[in-house]
Amino acid sequence: MRIYTKTGDQGKTSFYGGTRVPKDDLRIEVIGSVDELNSIIGVTLCFTENEKLRELLSKIQHDLFTVGSDMASSHLPDYDIPKIESQHIKDLEEHIDGFTNVLSPQTSFILPGGTIASSFLHLCCSITRRTERILVKASTNHLINPSVLCYVNRLSDLFYVLARHSNNELEVKEQQPIYKYFNEVKKNE
Repeated sequence: MRIYTKTGDQGKTSFYGGTRVPKDDLRIEVIGSVDELNSIIGVTLCFTENEKLRELLSKIQHDLFTVGSDMASSHLPDYDIPKIESQHIKDLEEHIDGFTNVLSPQTSFILPGGTIASSFLHLCCSITRRTERILVKASTNHLINPSVLCYVNRLSDLFYVLARHSNNELEVKEQQPIYKYFNEVKKNE
């Protein structure tokens, strides 16, 4: 299989079933954002030694390909292609609950950072949230599997919890934002 096909040189690409769409179609934007997220998860794995976390991140990478196939076939709801289903969402919720149970309650916002793995997990969370915003826009004009939107929403929550867990596991203290600049400006007014 060749990498280049030349069929996209005019700014269009194909979905399953052969439907041609412009590359700026919001569904293509979602697929691209999911691809970016999958790449960052790959980088995160390079800095993650916890085997349970590695297995979970690897599973998420595979699930993201299902998100992509779901998006590429959303115009064909009866097409026999892997789809995101309620079990995918339940799995994420179980992981969120499991990791949250070992964390201290959060009392304020926290700054992204800490360990390298935690920093990349915060980045995964941000990319996932952007993906969700694009999905919402896409759903106003296109048929989108509602489970995809729910899955992506839970996934951002999971990445956030995993970032906190990665710091907690290595006893790296979470940093709260300091609103000093805002307070100094208010004093000077």
